Amino acid sequence: MRWLVTGAGGMLGRDTVEELLRRGAQVRGLDRAALDITEPDSVRRAFEEHRPDVVVNCAAYTAVDAAETDEARALAVNGDGPRLLARACAARGARLVHISTDYVFDGESAPDPARPGAGARTPYPEDHPPGPRTAYGRTKLAGERAVLGELPGAAVVVRTAWLYGVHGPSFVRTMLELEARRDTVDVVDDQRGQPTWSADVAARIADLGARLTPGGGPHGVFHATSSGEASWHELAREVFALAGADPDRVCPVGSAAFPRPAPRPAYSALGHGRWREIGLAPPRDWRAALHEALPHIREEMSQ
Repeated sequence: MRWLVTGAGGMLGRDTVEELLRRGAQVRGLDRAALDITEPDSVRRAFEEHRPDVVVNCAAYTAVDAAETDEARALAVNGDGPRLLARACAARGARLVHISTDYVFDGESAPDPARPGAGARTPYPEDHPPGPRTAYGRTKLAGERAVLGELPGAAVVVRTAWLYGVHGPSFVRTMLELEARRDTVDVVDDQRGQPTWSADVAARIADLGARLTPGGGPHGVFHATSSGEASWHELAREVFALAGADPDRVCPVGSAAFPRPAPRPAYSALGHGRWREIGLAPPRDWRAALHEALPHIREEMSQ
Protein backbone atom coordinates (compact mmCIF):
# COMPACT_ATOMS: atom_id res chain seq x y z
CA MET A 1 0.00 0.00 0.00
CA ARG A 2 1.05 3.57 -0.66
CA TRP A 3 0.95 5.82 2.40
CA LEU A 4 0.63 9.60 2.50
CA VAL A 5 1.31 11.42 5.80
CA THR A 6 0.13 15.01 6.10
CA GLY A 7 1.66 17.36 8.64
CA ALA A 8 4.89 15.44 8.23
CA GLY A 9 6.99 18.33 9.54
CA GLY A 10 5.54 17.97 13.04
CA MET A 11 6.53 15.71 15.89
CA LEU A 12 4.00 12.93 15.30
CA GLY A 13 4.14 13.26 11.53
CA ARG A 14 7.90 12.79 11.47
CA ASP A 15 7.72 9.80 13.80
CA THR A 16 4.97 8.23 11.69
CA VAL A 17 6.97 8.54 8.49
CA GLU A 18 10.05 7.11 10.20
CA GLU A 19 8.11 4.18 11.68
CA LEU A 20 6.47 3.30 8.38
CA LEU A 21 9.80 3.46 6.56
CA ARG A 22 11.34 1.24 9.24
CA ARG A 23 8.65 -1.32 8.51
CA GLY A 24 9.36 -1.19 4.79
CA ALA A 25 6.26 0.74 3.77
CA GLN A 26 6.03 2.93 0.69
CA VAL A 27 5.39 6.29 2.30
CA ARG A 28 5.52 9.95 1.39
CA GLY A 29 5.43 12.63 4.07
CA LEU A 30 4.24 16.14 3.15
CA ASP A 31 4.60 19.17 5.39
CA ARG A 32 2.34 22.22 5.25
CA ALA A 33 4.41 23.85 2.50
CA ALA A 34 3.90 20.81 0.29
CA LEU A 35 0.25 20.15 1.19
CA ASP A 36 -2.20 22.64 2.66
CA ILE A 37 -5.17 20.46 3.62
CA THR A 38 -7.48 23.50 3.70
CA GLU A 39 -6.98 24.14 -0.03
CA PRO A 40 -8.94 21.87 -2.40
CA ASP A 41 -6.44 22.29 -5.24
CA SER A 42 -3.54 21.38 -2.96
CA VAL A 43 -5.34 18.23 -1.82
CA ARG A 44 -6.26 17.29 -5.38
CA ARG A 45 -2.67 17.68 -6.59
CA ALA A 46 -1.29 15.60 -3.72
CA PHE A 47 -3.70 12.74 -4.47
CA GLU A 48 -3.04 12.88 -8.20
CA GLU A 49 0.73 12.81 -7.70
CA HIS A 50 1.03 10.28 -4.89
CA ARG A 51 -2.10 8.11 -5.40
CA PRO A 52 -2.28 7.02 -1.74
CA ASP A 53 -4.03 3.92 -0.45
CA VAL A 54 -3.84 5.13 3.16
CA VAL A 55 -3.67 8.74 4.35
CA VAL A 56 -2.56 9.62 7.88
CA ASN A 57 -3.66 13.14 8.76
CA CYS A 58 -1.23 14.60 11.29
CA ALA A 59 -1.87 18.16 10.10
CA ALA A 60 -3.62 20.25 12.76
CA TYR A 61 -4.05 23.65 14.34
CA THR A 62 -2.74 22.86 17.84
CA ALA A 63 -2.43 26.33 19.42
CA VAL A 64 -5.02 25.65 22.13
CA ASP A 65 -5.06 29.15 23.61
CA ALA A 66 -4.87 31.01 20.29
CA ALA A 67 -7.88 29.05 19.04
CA GLU A 68 -10.08 30.83 21.59
CA THR A 69 -9.82 34.01 19.50
CA ASP A 70 -9.03 32.36 16.15
CA GLU A 71 -11.65 29.63 16.02
CA ALA A 72 -12.46 30.18 12.36
CA ARG A 73 -8.88 29.42 11.32
CA ALA A 74 -8.68 26.50 13.73
CA LEU A 75 -11.90 25.10 12.27
CA ALA A 76 -10.54 25.45 8.74
CA VAL A 77 -7.53 23.30 9.61
CA ASN A 78 -9.08 20.90 12.13
CA GLY A 79 -12.55 20.52 10.62
CA ASP A 80 -12.72 21.58 6.98
CA GLY A 81 -9.30 20.19 6.04
CA PRO A 82 -10.04 16.66 7.28
CA ARG A 83 -13.35 16.76 5.37
CA LEU A 84 -11.48 17.57 2.14
CA LEU A 85 -9.08 14.69 2.78
CA ALA A 86 -11.95 12.32 3.54
CA ARG A 87 -13.73 13.24 0.31
CA ALA A 88 -10.54 12.73 -1.67
CA CYS A 89 -10.07 9.35 0.02
CA ALA A 90 -13.66 8.39 -0.79
CA ALA A 91 -13.17 9.28 -4.44
CA ARG A 92 -10.03 7.15 -4.63
CA GLY A 93 -11.17 4.27 -2.41
CA ALA A 94 -8.41 5.06 0.11
CA ARG A 95 -8.44 4.68 3.89
CA LEU A 96 -7.96 7.62 6.27
CA VAL A 97 -6.34 7.63 9.71
CA HIS A 98 -7.15 10.95 11.37
CA ILE A 99 -5.42 12.17 14.54
CA SER A 100 -7.57 13.73 17.24
CA THR A 101 -7.32 14.68 20.90
CA ASP A 102 -8.53 14.28 24.48
CA TYR A 103 -9.86 17.85 24.29
CA VAL A 104 -13.06 16.52 22.69
CA PHE A 105 -14.06 15.54 26.25
CA ASP A 106 -15.05 17.86 29.10
CA GLY A 107 -12.33 16.76 31.55
CA GLU A 108 -14.84 15.81 34.24
CA SER A 109 -14.99 12.02 33.98
CA ALA A 110 -17.10 10.09 36.49
CA PRO A 111 -15.55 8.62 39.67
CA ASP A 112 -14.13 5.12 39.35
CA PRO A 113 -16.34 2.71 41.36
CA ALA A 114 -13.45 0.24 41.59
CA ARG A 115 -11.50 2.74 43.71
CA PRO A 116 -14.05 4.39 45.98
CA GLY A 117 -12.83 7.14 48.26
CA ALA A 118 -9.57 7.57 46.37
CA GLY A 119 -10.71 10.46 44.21
CA ALA A 120 -10.00 8.30 41.19
CA ARG A 121 -11.89 8.79 37.94
CA THR A 122 -12.73 6.47 35.07
CA PRO A 123 -10.74 6.84 31.83
CA TYR A 124 -12.94 7.93 28.93
CA PRO A 125 -13.89 4.96 26.74
CA GLU A 126 -13.83 5.40 22.99
CA ASP A 127 -17.63 5.65 22.78
CA HIS A 128 -18.06 8.22 25.57
CA PRO A 129 -20.16 11.20 24.40
CA PRO A 130 -17.86 14.14 23.64
CA GLY A 131 -18.33 17.53 25.24
CA PRO A 132 -15.50 19.92 24.42
CA ARG A 133 -15.04 23.02 26.57
CA THR A 134 -12.60 24.87 24.30
CA ALA A 135 -12.51 26.18 20.75
CA TYR A 136 -9.68 23.78 19.99
CA GLY A 137 -11.74 20.83 21.24
CA ARG A 138 -14.78 21.91 19.23
CA THR A 139 -12.76 22.16 16.03
CA LYS A 140 -11.12 18.78 16.57
CA LEU A 141 -14.51 17.20 17.22
CA ALA A 142 -15.73 18.75 13.97
CA GLY A 143 -12.86 16.99 12.20
CA GLU A 144 -13.74 13.65 13.78
CA ARG A 145 -17.35 13.93 12.71
CA ALA A 146 -16.36 15.01 9.21
CA VAL A 147 -14.13 12.05 8.47
CA LEU A 148 -16.42 9.48 10.09
CA GLY A 149 -19.38 10.95 8.21
CA GLU A 150 -17.64 11.08 4.84
CA LEU A 151 -15.97 7.67 5.21
CA PRO A 152 -18.27 5.39 7.21
CA GLY A 153 -16.48 2.08 7.62
CA ALA A 154 -13.26 3.40 6.07
CA ALA A 155 -11.95 6.01 8.52
CA VAL A 156 -10.04 5.59 11.77
CA VAL A 157 -9.92 8.36 14.36
CA VAL A 158 -6.90 8.04 16.65
CA ARG A 159 -7.18 10.22 19.76
CA THR A 160 -4.01 10.96 21.65
CA ALA A 161 -2.90 13.35 24.40
CA TRP A 162 0.01 14.79 26.36
CA LEU A 163 2.42 14.07 23.51
CA TYR A 164 6.17 14.45 23.79
CA GLY A 165 8.87 13.31 21.40
CA VAL A 166 12.35 13.70 20.02
CA HIS A 167 11.31 16.24 17.39
CA GLY A 168 10.04 19.63 18.43
CA PRO A 169 8.94 21.26 21.69
CA SER A 170 7.14 19.37 24.47
CA PHE A 171 6.57 19.47 28.21
CA VAL A 172 9.25 16.83 28.76
CA ARG A 173 11.81 18.81 26.79
CA THR A 174 10.87 21.98 28.69
CA MET A 175 11.41 20.23 32.03
CA LEU A 176 14.85 19.08 30.95
CA GLU A 177 15.72 22.64 29.96
CA LEU A 178 14.40 24.12 33.21
CA GLU A 179 16.21 21.53 35.31
CA ALA A 180 19.48 22.85 33.92
CA ARG A 181 18.58 26.51 34.55
CA ARG A 182 16.51 26.75 37.73
CA ASP A 183 16.83 25.61 41.31
CA THR A 184 13.11 24.81 41.54
CA VAL A 185 10.23 24.55 39.09
CA ASP A 186 6.51 25.05 39.79
CA VAL A 187 4.32 22.47 38.03
CA VAL A 188 0.56 21.94 38.07
CA ASP A 189 -0.61 19.00 40.16
CA ASP A 190 -4.41 19.15 39.68
CA GLN A 191 -4.59 18.04 36.03
CA ARG A 192 -4.29 14.32 35.28
CA GLY A 193 -3.70 12.57 31.99
CA GLN A 194 -1.44 10.15 30.17
CA PRO A 195 2.06 11.25 29.11
CA THR A 196 2.53 9.66 25.70
CA TRP A 197 5.63 9.23 23.54
CA SER A 198 4.85 10.18 19.95
CA ALA A 199 6.94 7.24 18.69
CA ASP A 200 4.53 4.87 20.45
CA VAL A 201 1.57 6.53 18.72
CA ALA A 202 3.35 6.19 15.38
CA ALA A 203 3.85 2.48 16.07
CA ARG A 204 0.13 2.10 16.78
CA ILE A 205 -0.72 3.86 13.53
CA ALA A 206 1.53 1.41 11.70
CA ASP A 207 -0.10 -1.49 13.59
CA LEU A 208 -3.48 -0.31 12.35
CA GLY A 209 -2.10 0.01 8.85
CA ALA A 210 -1.08 -3.64 8.86
CA ARG A 211 -4.76 -4.49 9.35
CA LEU A 212 -6.22 -2.08 6.79
CA THR A 213 -7.41 -3.13 3.36
CA PRO A 214 -9.18 -1.06 0.71
CA GLY A 215 -12.43 -2.84 1.54
CA GLY A 216 -12.21 -3.51 5.25
CA GLY A 217 -10.25 -3.64 8.46
CA PRO A 218 -10.47 -1.50 11.60
CA HIS A 219 -12.54 1.65 11.58
CA GLY A 220 -14.02 4.02 14.13
CA VAL A 221 -12.33 5.53 17.18
CA PHE A 222 -9.17 4.28 18.91
CA HIS A 223 -7.33 5.85 21.84
CA ALA A 224 -3.54 5.92 21.45
CA THR A 225 -2.22 7.11 24.80
CA SER A 226 0.08 5.41 27.27
CA SER A 227 -1.48 3.29 29.98
CA GLY A 228 -1.63 4.55 33.54
CA GLU A 229 -2.02 8.19 34.42
CA ALA A 230 -0.16 11.02 36.12
CA SER A 231 -0.36 14.70 36.93
CA TRP A 232 1.97 17.16 35.23
CA HIS A 233 3.76 17.39 38.58
CA GLU A 234 4.30 13.62 38.71
CA LEU A 235 5.56 13.63 35.14
CA ALA A 236 8.01 16.42 35.88
CA ARG A 237 9.31 14.59 38.96
CA GLU A 238 9.90 11.50 36.85
CA VAL A 239 11.79 13.53 34.24
CA PHE A 240 13.99 15.07 36.92
CA ALA A 241 14.68 11.69 38.49
CA LEU A 242 15.63 10.11 35.16
CA ALA A 243 17.91 13.06 34.47
CA GLY A 244 19.73 12.41 37.75
CA ALA A 245 18.26 15.49 39.47
CA ASP A 246 16.42 15.75 42.78
CA PRO A 247 12.67 15.39 42.01
CA ASP A 248 11.86 17.42 45.12
CA ARG A 249 13.00 20.47 43.15
CA VAL A 250 9.64 20.19 41.37
CA CYS A 251 7.05 22.07 43.43
CA PRO A 252 3.30 21.32 43.12
CA VAL A 253 0.92 24.20 42.38
CA GLY A 254 -2.71 24.51 41.31
CA SER A 255 -3.92 25.39 37.85
CA ALA A 256 -4.78 28.89 39.07
CA ALA A 257 -1.04 29.61 39.19
CA PHE A 258 -0.95 29.42 35.38
CA PRO A 259 -4.14 31.07 34.04
CA ARG A 260 -4.79 30.33 30.37
CA PRO A 261 -7.37 31.57 27.86
CA ALA A 262 -8.49 27.97 27.24
CA PRO A 263 -9.32 25.82 30.29
CA ARG A 264 -7.25 22.67 30.58
CA PRO A 265 -9.04 19.38 31.31
CA ALA A 266 -8.83 18.40 34.96
CA TYR A 267 -8.92 14.75 33.92
CA SER A 268 -8.30 13.43 30.43
CA ALA A 269 -7.12 9.81 30.73
CA LEU A 270 -8.44 7.71 27.84
CA GLY A 271 -9.52 4.06 27.86
CA HIS A 272 -8.08 1.51 25.44
CA GLY A 273 -10.81 -1.06 24.90
CA ARG A 274 -10.77 -0.98 21.10
CA TRP A 275 -7.23 -2.34 20.83
CA ARG A 276 -8.29 -5.66 22.35
CA GLU A 277 -11.01 -5.95 19.72
CA ILE A 278 -8.38 -6.14 16.97
CA GLY A 279 -6.03 -8.40 18.90
CA LEU A 280 -3.58 -5.86 20.31
CA ALA A 281 -2.70 -5.24 23.94
CA PRO A 282 -3.27 -1.74 25.35
CA PRO A 283 -0.34 0.65 24.98
CA ARG A 284 2.45 0.29 27.54
CA ASP A 285 2.71 2.23 30.80
CA TRP A 286 3.78 5.86 30.52
CA ARG A 287 6.79 5.37 32.79
CA ALA A 288 8.21 2.57 30.64
CA ALA A 289 7.84 4.73 27.53
CA LEU A 290 9.44 7.75 29.19
CA HIS A 291 12.41 5.68 30.39
CA GLU A 292 13.08 4.62 26.80
CA ALA A 293 12.37 8.00 25.22
CA LEU A 294 14.36 10.30 27.48
CA PRO A 295 17.88 9.34 26.31
CA HIS A 296 16.83 9.99 22.71
CA ILE A 297 15.37 13.38 23.61
CA ARG A 298 18.48 14.39 25.56
CA GLU A 299 20.70 13.30 22.67
CA GLU A 300 18.70 15.43 20.25
CA MET A 301 18.88 18.41 22.62
CA SER A 302 22.66 18.12 22.81
CA GLN A 303 23.15 18.38 19.05
